[in-house]
Amino acid sequence: MKTILLLREIYFEGFKGIGHFLVRNYFKVFAWISFTLFFIVLYAFIYRIVTGFVFD
Repeated sequence: MKTILLLREIYFEGFKGIGHFLVRNYFKVFAWISFTLFFIVLYAFIYRIVTGFVFD
């Protein structure tokens, strides 16, 4: 739980200093899309490992 709170604090600190509204929201959307794509790739990799996919 401490790790999640630390990541949350890093996320909020990263966007605190960005001034313009449009730029700030663009980077927030970009961050969420990146997190989502990362978890999709992680899921696909774990699924391949569990089902016995042969990595050549």
